[in-house]
Amino acid sequence: MQVTWFGALFHAVNFAAPAAWVALVLVLLARFSAGGRSINVLRQFAVLWAVGLGVALLGLWWFERDGKMATYAAMVLSMG
Repeated sequence: MQVTWFGALFHAVNFAAPAAWVALVLVLLARFSAGGRSINVLRQFAVLWAVGLGVALLGLWWFERDGKMATYAAMVLSMG
């Protein structure tokens, strides 16, 4: 089986997507519940996404496969 650059990019984007979506939802919720205080949305998104990617990589290393629900639960808990 030959791996192409498009296939590798597709897998990398799909690996990072859950962390990005959870980070986006959390940033939007924080923005609406800030009560008039200004928050740095980009910085908060970057930090949350990095935490989510770290947990996803840790889950990939621990379970030796991607997409386990335990990894997603740990991602949501750590990002929250």
